[in-house]
Amino acid sequence: MEGAALSRIGLAGLAVMGQNLALNIAEKGFPISVYNRTTSKVDETLDRAAPLDLPLTGHYSPRDFVLSIRPPRSIILLVKAGAPVDLTISALLPHLSPGDSIIDGGNEWYLNTERRLADAESRNLLYLGMGVSGGEDGARHGPSLMPGGHLAAYKNVEDVLATIAAQVDDGPCVTYIGEGGSGNFVKMVHNGIEYGDMQLISEAYDVLKHIGGFSNAELGEVFGEWNRGELESFLIEITADIFRVRDEEDEEEEGGELVDKILDKTGMKGTGKWTVQQAAELSVAAPTIAASLDCRYLSGLKEERVAAAEVLRGAGMESEEDLLGSLRRGGIDRKRLVDDVRQALYASKICSYAQGMNLLRAKSDEKGWGLNLGELARIWKGGCIIRAVFLDRIKRAYQRNPQLASLVVDPEFAREMVQRQAAWRRVVGLAIQAGISTPGMCASLAYFDTYRRARLPANLVQAQRDLFGAHTYERVDRPGSFHTEWTKLARQSKAGVAAFN
Repeated sequence: MEGAALSRIGLAGLAVMGQNLALNIAEKGFPISVYNRTTSKVDETLDRAAPLDLPLTGHYSPRDFVLSIRPPRSIILLVKAGAPVDLTISALLPHLSPGDSIIDGGNEWYLNTERRLADAESRNLLYLGMGVSGGEDGARHGPSLMPGGHLAAYKNVEDVLATIAAQVDDGPCVTYIGEGGSGNFVKMVHNGIEYGDMQLISEAYDVLKHIGGFSNAELGEVFGEWNRGELESFLIEITADIFRVRDEEDEEEEGGELVDKILDKTGMKGTGKWTVQQAAELSVAAPTIAASLDCRYLSGLKEERVAAAEVLRGAGMESEEDLLGSLRRGGIDRKRLVDDVRQALYASKICSYAQGMNLLRAKSDEKGWGLNLGELARIWKGGCIIRAVFLDRIKRAYQRNPQLASLVVDPEFAREMVQRQAAWRRVVGLAIQAGISTPGMCASLAYFDTYRRARLPANLVQAQRDLFGAHTYERVDRPGSFHTEWTKLARQSKAGVAAFN
């Protein structure tokens, strides 16, 4: 068998992502062995590789698969997170040797990765939890890769990962993230930021469509134009494309665009929820990401929302058409609206990314991962779903100041926030007036307004907490903790006023 052990790397799990990543690796010149429990997936992958004459071999048993890889072996898993990963590892374990590496490329909960990493160590194996972003196209042509865990495991495949990753002006979109489950955690927060981005874009669409009265064709032009400026990104680009696709399923000639036929219920895989949960556990404010998650939950209540619209209309609520009609009668400057929405979207994005970066820093501090936030922004510039020109500016912000408290106070971003806040407020105000919900933009604006205020009404909250729970409070004029008998003093004060009167 020694002579047949020619593959540089192995990949187990041949759903769409696995197949595409395997083909990417082989196309870049690295001989690869592939395996899947369902053998038809192996055949399917071989059929895709054959016309391209790629160095890819298929295997139908865990033993043959493992033994076909050159030691020390590196095996990428692309199977569903959770129990399927444990089952796959269990099938491979009897055939692995000390020094071999397992690389989980799924959207795994970071603590599961840390558990598996400890188990691998006990068997003298190496382990990586590697975030893979970019969808099927990214996997095939160049994803953004976020590997964390054993550094030695990363070094074993660094040449492969650097070659197959997306390539940008300052290098491949991969870096060693850090120890433990850091790679999975970073991918999770990446997905949380992605939730926020998609929500903010949908709100920009909603405002332009309903307040500005833009057609899908016009929206395609607007988003196409935005993609040539500061908002240039994968998500803006694909949004422009979406507005141009006609409904081919409609039998009538004038079926319209497909986007209007899609049910307004959003699905999710769980990483956005994990991001918000971790933000709460670490006491990091992430309102834009939380708002995007809440909107997905509310979108799932389609039947309830339809019923609520009827009930509230019966209670005297003006219809959306009436609210919009009165607004439009006052005159809508469509050109100005487009520019205002662009600026509101950009400013909201800064806040959303600031929240994600702050969460990463807080977790890094807690776990001692030593995350390089500027480098994370760099590897997200290509391959991944949130890839954007904007990320280069975030990279430079952290290069200027690695200890930056928030993107909001980076001098360059701070100047832009201030320049855009008038347009931002106009858009949010207009949306509120029209009854169009913009929870992501509102959350970002509230975050900005709260963060920039030197004094908040939290003094009253602390007084309330001290009154009903004796939780104490601090003073602005002297050190220490204080407690006041609020009710007793208030009654004495009230009595004194009554006696005076």
